Amino acid sequence: FSGGNQRELARQKNAKKQTDMTKGKRNDDGLSAAARKQRDAEIMQEKQKKANEKQDSKAK
Repeated sequence: FSGGNQRELARQKNAKKQTDMTKGKRNDDGLSAAARKQRDAEIMQEKQKKANEKQDSKAK
């Protein structure tokens, strides 16, 4: 039954690796929470501006 145990160990190891990967991705950009919030706010404002311009051109 050594094959079954090996498979189980490999599955556990891979599961741990996956959780480590997703944990690391969250702070991957190296920004603090405040800096990330600021950046996201700027991105959202840019999107909003583009959406408004699109609506303006439709209204004419």
